[in-house]
Amino acid sequence: MILYLHFGDPQPEPGYRRLLDMVGEFTPVAQALPPDAALADVSGSTRYFDRDAAGLAALIRMRAAALHGLDVTVGIGPNPLLARLAAHRGEPGAVRTVPDDPEAVTRFLAGLPAAALPGVGPATARTLASYGLRTADRIAATPLLTLQRILGAASGRELRDRAAGIDPSRVTAGAPPRTVEAEHRFAQDESDAVRREAALTHLTEQLGARLRDGRQTCRVLTLTVQYADRTGQASITRSRTLSEATAHTPQLRATAHALHGALALQRARVRSLALRAGDLGDAASASRQLTFGPDEDRACRIEAAADRARARFGAGAVRPASTAGMR
Repeated sequence: MILYLHFGDPQPEPGYRRLLDMVGEFTPVAQALPPDAALADVSGSTRYFDRDAAGLAALIRMRAAALHGLDVTVGIGPNPLLARLAAHRGEPGAVRTVPDDPEAVTRFLAGLPAAALPGVGPATARTLASYGLRTADRIAATPLLTLQRILGAASGRELRDRAAGIDPSRVTAGAPPRTVEAEHRFAQDESDAVRREAALTHLTEQLGARLRDGRQTCRVLTLTVQYADRTGQASITRSRTLSEATAHTPQLRATAHALHGALALQRARVRSLALRAGDLGDAASASRQLTFGPDEDRACRIEAAADRARARFGAGAVRPASTAGMR
């Protein structure tokens, strides 16, 4: 059986590594899903610990609470997909199990919103809804050719498998991917959204340049906002998976501004903004969606020229006018 462990809020890299080490005490087959989750295959651990998967999940939750002060949510299923869906279907801080039984899987997926399935974003959910396909069981009962006409051959097949609870992937042990981070701390609490957006633009310039210097791309962008309220300091963190791996500043900037806008902070007094690029990969092996216009290629050439200028004259040699005066 597979455990999907959700640690709650995104964790800083040192803390995340400690959590992954803790999971490794129960099984050597643990896969990092930074910044806030992990997968663990406990099929070979149940006999050693003389506990079933639910019993091991309870032990991990107890250990995380005692050592790290975290109320971990655990989903248990016969594959990573079902374990993840179980973890997210209900209130946080619990152990939920999908038995390894076809009828139990069917009951679990009945009524599950299409948007809960991995890979189904808002646009795809709206498209499916226009055909009356709002739940996983409706999608699973739809002829494959119909789904392929709606979404395309590969996407239609993949979605129908997921809607039926089919997931051939395995848990792959390994260390978490490295991350690249940048932070801007305001001289005083900042309530002006325009200045916060300028700071975000500056951070994405830094992240993009560092990724390109290291010939890397990222798939996940995480924004952490630290602000002041009547009880002192507080923070909020949001992440978004990019449609494709990238190191280009315009995509990073658009995503960062979208994350900031979705928080609806309005006149909140913000102390600092931090961006983290995660799920890093080799730029040489990253796929790039084809485009049919000169704009993106022109932007990439400008970006490359700016990188060369920074390499020769320093990091502040080229920057957007809106970020003037920021460090």
